[in-house]
Parts: sequence; structure tokens; C-alpha cells
Amino acid sequence: MAMKTRKVSVSRGTFNLREGGNQDGFPVVMLHGWPESSYCWEGVAAHLDASLRVIAPDLRGLGDSERTMDVKAYQKVELAKDIIEVLDAIGVDTFFLVGHDWGGIVAQEIALLVPQRVKRLVIMNIAVLTNPIGTMEARQIIFNQGGVPFWYQYFQQMPGLAEAMIKGNEKVWVSFFFGKAGQEGIIPAAAIAEYIRCYSIENTPATAASYYRAMQMDAQHWATLMGKKFSMPSLYIHGKRDSVIIPAFLNHIEDGFESVQVESVDAAHFLQEEKPQEVATLMNAFFKKGM
Repeated sequence: MAMKTRKVSVSRGTFNLREGGNQDGFPVVMLHGWPESSYCWEGVAAHLDASLRVIAPDLRGLGDSERTMDVKAYQKVELAKDIIEVLDAIGVDTFFLVGHDWGGIVAQEIALLVPQRVKRLVIMNIAVLTNPIGTMEARQIIFNQGGVPFWYQYFQQMPGLAEAMIKGNEKVWVSFFFGKAGQEGIIPAAAIAEYIRCYSIENTPATAASYYRAMQMDAQHWATLMGKKFSMPSLYIHGKRDSVIIPAFLNHIEDGFESVQVESVDAAHFLQEEKPQEVATLMNAFFKKGM
């Protein structure tokens, strides 16, 4: 059964929310990445422990949440504050937290801001903010090979370019990133169609690009995190065929956590859509230890 959607308005803006599972159960908050929306969790949610309450917001500038034109709003610590305020508004105090791609960065920022509220943390296919050495080693490998996997980040950082070239070409743009898994239907066509619809909302090429245009500001903040560790039990699930978040990103990962479990899945970047049941099984076992 598909999750239900609703809008939640708070002082920081209006955000779209998907909810499913047991509404009286312990909350698991799931944060999507780019160029997706909270729809990406539909497959995983269908296989999660039925006792859990699933809460999946659309991040600012994506999905059906508000489009804000100020790039500063897309600093990942600011996106984290968005989610915290939404959770406050719907009465959620402690929760399990899951994040993929940029949602994984936002999840980490939340875990650093309110560690006492995050009972367990799951990160998927994104750099670990508290593991700068591993991140640097992985990025150096990619740069030594020409840095091609990062092309879309540089493209979107160019002022005005995304706005000029993506509008009217959303289907080509969005579909490209789901590659073979999308072409072969491993990632459902309905999911990709939903992301194309959301990307076609006015100003989305700009607001989606703002995730990358804010990276310089993010980097200044992340530089202050050296030596910090995530205090809550954590799970990192890695789609090992990802061409951007390569396995070297996991080098030294244990340095960034008090306790971390690492699992690999035979999938590319969008592992939660390629292998939703396998990902959900790993989450269920991890969450059960904290229930």
C-alpha cells in the first residue's frame, strides 16, 4: 500500500510528507537524495517491520516541498533544521533516522544537532562527514581518473546553466541518472516518472542545483567537524556498484562513529530502489536491536 501524503507548514516553510506503517509505532524518518523525492522509499517501506511508523519528508526544493530561491537555504545544516522543525510540528521526539545521497548528509547533520533524539542512524551511499580522511582518499582516486563522475556537480554549480538547459528537458535529464537500472525497469518506471513530474515544477532546475551551489558554504562548516563521532549506533549500507560513492569512501569509516556496522548490497547508487527488500531486511535487523 502506497504511503499517504500531506503538507506540513512550519515557520521555515511548507513541506510535503509521506507517511506509512503503524501510526502508533516507533518513528523511522527517511530522507531522500537528488534527483529523487520521498517516493523513493515506497519500496523499502513496504518491507519494513509493520510495527514501525514511516515518515518520509520531501526536502526543500525537491519533491512537492516548497521551492526556495535563496541558495543559503540549501546548506545541509539548514535542511536539517527544516526536518527537525517538521518533526517537532508533528510531535515526533525520538526516532530512527535513515538518509540516502544528500538525504544522508542531512541525516548526519540532524544526528549532530540533536543526537539525543536519534536512536539509531542509517546512512546509504554518501560521504561520512566525520570521516574526512576516507572521503579525501576516495575523491583523490576519482580525480586521478579524470574526475568524470563529478561532472553533474560542476555543471549545476555554473550560474544559470541548469535553469537554461534543463527546463523542457526534464525527462532526458532525470532519466539519465537512473542508467541501466531505470532502462531495464529494475527501478520502476512509475518512480522515474514521479521524479520527472517533480523536476518539472517551476524553478526546480534552480532549487535542485542549489544543493550543489551551496557546497562551498557546506565545506566551511564540515571543516569544523574534524574529530567528532556519531554517538548513536549506526549502519552504513553501500551499493557497491556506485560510480560516484566508490568503496574507498568507506576507508577509515570506523573513525567517525562510536559504533558502526557496514553492509554491502549488489546495486548501484540508488540501492534502495534497486534492492528495496534487501535494504529493508538490513534495516529491520538493525532497528530490532534498538526496539
